[in-house]
Amino acid sequence: MSDRFTTRVLDLATGRSETVTDLTLHCERFLSEAAAGRDGLLNVFVPHATAGIAVIETGAGSDDDLLAALRTLLPADDRWQHRHGSPGHGRDHVLPAFVPPHATLPVVGGRLHLGTWQSVCLVDTNRDNPDRQVRLSFLG
Repeated sequence: MSDRFTTRVLDLATGRSETVTDLTLHCERFLSEAAAGRDGLLNVFVPHATAGIAVIETGAGSDDDLLAALRTLLPADDRWQHRHGSPGHGRDHVLPAFVPPHATLPVVGGRLHLGTWQSVCLVDTNRDNPDRQVRLSFLG
């Protein structure tokens, strides 16, 4: 692969509860090596059928608000046709339609170009899978 494209996989333990995990620092560390001061694009991708990537504010309650909204929108009950796993697990398989499994973000001068309060986050509502991978890819 050319030096214009670099990729890395993060292994993350998200535990057995619904979670929003801030990936911004991981992204910044990756770009400090991969981008080497160049402009380009960072793609963040979670290769799982029950998780997504969101760009949101964290630390001020928005991450908890997101999980609460998802609980309202996608209740963990027996309405889902996809029925393996813990009760209500079918809703975890619908999550990526609302919180997509990817985000492509601008990189300017080798740095992630986010708004003041934006963070890159892994959204994981699947209590049955405590371990996740996230692929970071830089093209520049």
